[in-house]
Amino acid sequence: MRRNVAILVFDEVEVLDFAGPFEVFGVSDELNGEQAFNVFTVAETPGTVRTRHGLKLSPTHTLESCPTPHVLVIPGGFGTRALLRRPALLEWVRTRAASAEITMSVCTGALVLAQCGLLDGLRVTTHHELLGMLAELAPRATVDPSARFHDNGRILTAAGISAGIDCSLHVVRRLLGPEAARATVAYMEYREAGAP
Repeated sequence: MRRNVAILVFDEVEVLDFAGPFEVFGVSDELNGEQAFNVFTVAETPGTVRTRHGLKLSPTHTLESCPTPHVLVIPGGFGTRALLRRPALLEWVRTRAASAEITMSVCTGALVLAQCGLLDGLRVTTHHELLGMLAELAPRATVDPSARFHDNGRILTAAGISAGIDCSLHVVRRLLGPEAARATVAYMEYREAGAP
């Protein structure tokens, strides 16, 4: 089964937060004969998204046209603060997360999951500068910055920026097996945190 991987993008999204996972799932799909992951971006409305540092991109889907995701990725960046005040978007995330196989945040994307009430009772992390804010938004979660990511089964949270690559590789390993993850790492010439 080829899984839909929907990566939310928004103004002031951190580039590596979404591009890292996009690359991991895209490479893994290519190495598996384009039978593993259908990776695409999704935004709240049509038009151009201006990322952190000025990169502009044209998302593939809007919330309305987005295919049902098997894997939902919520990246971070300064723009997450505005998302916390958008009820329709938060409801979309909450609804999609309820049916997704995996929902994964990167960096301050965890704030969005917290605002949706999805982190209660879980061990979670985010960018080191926003750990306090995450604790405020998710008082019933255990905020633990000791790991680059935490896997709670259906909900995963990654620490800051580059940690999204490690978390995405972990998801590939979970869904496709260790050989698929190793092949992706080798192709990307990447060294996972903690790897020799």
